[in-house]
Amino acid sequence: MAPLPPTEPSPPSMETFPPSTETLPAPTQTHTSTIRSLPYTYFHLTLLTPSSLSFLSLPSNSTNAPPPNPTPTLDDLTFRTHLTSALTSHLGLTGSAIPIDILKTAGSDVWVRVAREDAPALGRALAAWRAEGWAWRVRGRGGWLGGMGGGERGVWEG
Repeated sequence: MAPLPPTEPSPPSMETFPPSTETLPAPTQTHTSTIRSLPYTYFHLTLLTPSSLSFLSLPSNSTNAPPPNPTPTLDDLTFRTHLTSALTSHLGLTGSAIPIDILKTAGSDVWVRVAREDAPALGRALAAWRAEGWAWRVRGRGGWLGGMGGGERGVWEG
């Protein structure tokens, strides 16, 4: 049997069309960008007061436990004082110079923003700080503020 000759594809049609009178839309240019390093770190903190820590020091079977102290009023100034105290006790004068932005306070919770480079120092200072029954609990930490809500609806409203 003789081999079949190779078949070539048919050449494309070379028809010419009259120039279109329609104008084509300008091409859209899409720009994408990747953020390599975020400028800030956000913390969701809880300030534990002496009254909220009193149950930790008492045995569970204690019947003569003193009544809990009333919860003190927590405001921005109180939070700032305790944050500065924690940083100063951990890093000295350098710690007190770290800028901290208080974004929101709600009860004993506070959301703060610090420069990314200062975040490890703040985390260590908060973990190590205890003063007369006061302490900090880090409830969340991240580079995006939206992730600090803890799944709570409406945390940024009001």
